[in-house]
This record gives sequence, C-alpha cells and structure tokens, in this order.
Amino acid sequence: MVIHIDRPFFFNTVRHALFKGGLNQPQVEGMTAILDFWEARMAEADPRWLAYIMATAYHETAYTMQPVRETLATTDARAIEILENAYASGKLSWVKTPYWRPDEEGKCWLGRGLVQLTHKRNYEAMSLLTGIDLVAEPDRAMEMDAAVSILIEGMVQGSFATHKLADHLNETTEDWVNARRIVNGTDRAEKLAGYGKTFLAAIRRERPAGALARLKAWLLRAIARVFG
Repeated sequence: MVIHIDRPFFFNTVRHALFKGGLNQPQVEGMTAILDFWEARMAEADPRWLAYIMATAYHETAYTMQPVRETLATTDARAIEILENAYASGKLSWVKTPYWRPDEEGKCWLGRGLVQLTHKRNYEAMSLLTGIDLVAEPDRAMEMDAAVSILIEGMVQGSFATHKLADHLNETTEDWVNARRIVNGTDRAEKLAGYGKTFLAAIRRERPAGALARLKAWLLRAIARVFG
C-alpha cells in the first residue's frame, strides 16, 4: 500500500517553521525528491525516520536542500583549495590523511551530496548499496537521484558510521539527539534534533478521499512543486 504525505500541509508547515516564510524552487525540488523516494520505496516505514532524513539534508546542505560539495564550493578545485588552506592553518586537526587530494587517477574523494560522502572507501560502499558507480564517477553524488539514494539508504542501513535510524528511532526508543551518530558523531546534535522534530510535525498522511478530492490534492502537490 502506498501511503502519501499531505504535501500542501508539509510545505506550508516547513516554509514557516524552517525557511523563514519562503521556499525557493531548488528547496522545493530537493524535498520533493526525498518525498518521492520515500513514498515509492519506504512509505510504511517510521515517519520519524523521514523527519530525521529531512533534518540531515537541511543541515548538511546549508538549508538549500540541493546536493553540495564540501565547503559549499561550486567546483572541486575551489573546494580543494579551501580545504588545503584550512588544513595548513591547523583548522582540520582531526584529519590524518587529506582525503580531498586527487589520487593517481585524478579523482578526489571530498564531501558531496545531500549528506557529505567522503573518502574513497565510502564511495565504494555506497556504490554497492545504491547500484550507482560512484567510484568511476564520484561527481555522480552531486546528481539529485543519486544523492537522495545515498542519503536515505545510507541512513537506513547504517553505512556512514555503523549507527542506523532504527537504532535511535524505534518502537521503544526516541532519541533524536543521538540519532546524529548515524552521520557525524554528536556534531550539532541538539540542533539536528530540533530540526527533526519540526519536520515530523509537518509529516502527516493524506486523509482518505473521493476521486475529486484526490484530484485536488494532486493539483495542489503540482502547484507546490512549481511555485513552492
């Protein structure tokens, strides 16, 4: 059974609660892509998972809801430059090996996507999980379909840091703070918890309706995609 999210309600709620009263087209498109993937493949899963997935994308993309490179640079070259400067000045003291430096094939494994996928081993792991050859073409992590698949499959399966959504949001546990361990330890964990709860408040299923009402709901979803 396909369970649809009430998208007009969703977009209206997050517009005011998280986007200062306005949504641009890329933000709408990004959230729509996540909702589409969810409804097609995981519609009966815990809605708290979807909320925390949305919260993670919201934070990791600096609220753009679009795949981004690490440092938000528009090119690999610029991202590498920024990371090199930060590393040289001691701002990345936890980094043992500069993973962003191009390898012998000229490929670099800096962060990309809706969640920052870094290091070749993680590109290899996500290639196996998603069926997308990210090793041959690392920049594919910047494509929306690939980025959504990496984000959702990675968080569900626990591919980023051994923790997965079911560890922290399940029938007996609702730990929004430690859910951050799925992606990045406890970095900004309290903020992410708040974002997740806000997204959850925006997620509700469509009410059963007749043919006319379903048509109206479809039209409203289409308008939301076009105009935000």
